[in-house]
Amino acid sequence: MKKIEDVYKEYANIIYKYVYSLSKSKDIAEEITQETFLIAVENIKKFRGECKISVWLCQIAKHAFFKYIKKRKMEIPIDEVKDVIDEKVLIDEICKKDEKDRLLKKIEKLKEPMQSIVKLRLETDFTFKEIGRIYGKNENWAKVIFFRGKEKLKEESKNG
Repeated sequence: MKKIEDVYKEYANIIYKYVYSLSKSKDIAEEITQETFLIAVENIKKFRGECKISVWLCQIAKHAFFKYIKKRKMEIPIDEVKDVIDEKVLIDEICKKDEKDRLLKKIEKLKEPMQSIVKLRLETDFTFKEIGRIYGKNENWAKVIFFRGKEKLKEESKNG
């Protein structure tokens, strides 16, 4: 079993990036990342090893973030969207590089969980199987939601 310090060093950046993709706030991402590891330490006996530890930590982070939002009745304005999405194939298919900001705003308009799944797929190296596990679903569910999101974005690009 790894020490918590080693787990933190290995996964803190992944968790931070995931929460930042949801919040667009460095402060919130840092706070939720810390909260995620506190919850993980308290609940380590519940980790059964059925998924990667990164998936388990992202599940914790997702729940901690939504709890944070609900507690503060907070909304994240679209104008806070930063250029956090790496250049990946989907972005190139949907629009030219100079239209990236418009794409980010369109992604923000997608309903949950579609918005988060598109972001996870674009911003992380998670597989569809891992994304499905984060949401307590299967790989096919994640693929379908991502594909529908991609199609909505393509349609938006054609219409606007």
